[in-house]
Amino acid sequence: MILYVIDDHPLMREAVVMLLRRLRPGATIVELDRIGGVEAAVKQHGAPDLICLDLKLPDTTGTSGIHEMKNRFSDTPLAVLSASPAADAEEHCIDAGADIYIEKSSGAQEIGNALRALINADGGFEELSPTDNKLSKRQKQLIVMLDRGLSNREIADELGISEHTVKVHLWRLFRRLGVKSRTQTIHYARTHGMLTS
Repeated sequence: MILYVIDDHPLMREAVVMLLRRLRPGATIVELDRIGGVEAAVKQHGAPDLICLDLKLPDTTGTSGIHEMKNRFSDTPLAVLSASPAADAEEHCIDAGADIYIEKSSGAQEIGNALRALINADGGFEELSPTDNKLSKRQKQLIVMLDRGLSNREIADELGISEHTVKVHLWRLFRRLGVKSRTQTIHYARTHGMLTS
């Protein structure tokens, strides 16, 4: 597994690398301080299986870094780590293609949990082969909760998990159903008989 950590703040980059080493001891971790180094890194190490991207880099503006990485690696999970509060930037980052938005102030355990969930995105949790169109128990729970109009925070409280983990579960559910939003998920669930109401 090849994990890219792109952050121009050496201390933050080191902290994320340490977390990832704990989560994936055998992984190749590529550290960069700007988007500009990605091409050379891919030639040397291979394409990323996960990207941890700082929102504000010397060679990016706004969400340009997310767009650039998603254009190059459309299927690779991308986590944005930012010092900006989620209320200010999360929606823009998700719209730009990020899979999850993590505030740098979240603390090591919460950041670690969110990254672990992304790294394990195609294993463990699913308990299904890609050809099996059944959903896991957790995914069925999520659909019902979305239908009830619960926010990520309310879902997190009800399931006893972090809000970041909820976001990753939703991301996986969207991928599984081939949808892009909560509204599309509920519509899909209703038209496919997944909701009995």
